[in-house]
Amino acid sequence: MIANNIFRLIGDFCTNYAFAIYDTFRSTDGWWASNLMNIVIFMIASIALVYWMGEMVKHSKDPNAL
Repeated sequence: MIANNIFRLIGDFCTNYAFAIYDTFRSTDGWWASNLMNIVIFMIASIALVYWMGEMVKHSKDPNAL
């Protein structure tokens, strides 16, 4: 019963709060307006990935690294 409540809580959070911004995009007619949030998230993730890979290269070149 407790596990069922946890999964319902996660589902309610995602439906009502985390993805609420997407409800506003459903009513728009343009492709750019609808996908602006996805483009922004993709750009942030891409920048973070490039930064992380740069840090990994620095770490692998360090002779004192474990």
